Amino acid sequence: MQDALKYLREHMRSTPRVAVVLGSGLGAFGDELDERQEIHYAQIPGWPQSTALGHAGKVVFGRVGKTNIVVMSGRAHLYEGHSMDKVVYGVRALGRLGVKAFIFTNAAGGINLAYKQGGLVLVSDHINLQGNNPLVGANDDSLGPRFPDMTDAYDAEFRRRAQAVGQRLGVELPEGVYTGLLGPSYETPAEIRYLRAIGADLVGMSTVPEVIAARHMSIRCMAISCVTNMAAGVLNQKLDHSEVLEVGRSTRGLMVSLLRALAPEIEAAVA
Repeated sequence: MQDALKYLREHMRSTPRVAVVLGSGLGAFGDELDERQEIHYAQIPGWPQSTALGHAGKVVFGRVGKTNIVVMSGRAHLYEGHSMDKVVYGVRALGRLGVKAFIFTNAAGGINLAYKQGGLVLVSDHINLQGNNPLVGANDDSLGPRFPDMTDAYDAEFRRRAQAVGQRLGVELPEGVYTGLLGPSYETPAEIRYLRAIGADLVGMSTVPEVIAARHMSIRCMAISCVTNMAAGVLNQKLDHSEVLEVGRSTRGLMVSLLRALAPEIEAAVA
């Protein structure tokens, strides 16, 4: 980690307070930054490589208007075989560099029948069913406490600001509970019925460990899910990752517009 931090400090031209993590098919925002500076994960000591389709695998520093921002275009997943420490490596590195707020995005399956394919949902809470936690093992007191509170893991003020931005842009932003599963197989219809019964609105294979690691460091978080497909059994069709990527690409303009308008608001909240 110290080598990674040294490398990034030597190469980054700005010190952003806000970071955005982009999920499957949602990498367009990093390409839209002004004064863009790209650093591929392979160049950063210890940084895990993302092998998932639709993940570019680079850190992008830049600006949105007057707001300095850093983007992780692609993430590491447990289902790729990474350890939990590697899954949250980027979050911890950017936190140590001074990031005070994370906006996580992900592609998710829609469990809530009110959601529509291609819609965006603000995550209000999560259920961790990945069978692991990034805080297992000896606690690093320099990062945070042994037993961090997760009551408001998804910051209420951030969500209020996002709702206001959505109203200005004419973007509907319902809220919902995201459930993180291990993957990489999609869920069975029976598993989706179970998840609905326990209060899940969305299901995916990321985000939860990153939010836990960020909140352990007292970094404020929000998450936006793109409903790239309805979950198994909701529609009479099989699931295909190519569809996930295609729907992610089709929402490119909507997500970019939302993030461009939202980033200055989040920076203002942590100033």
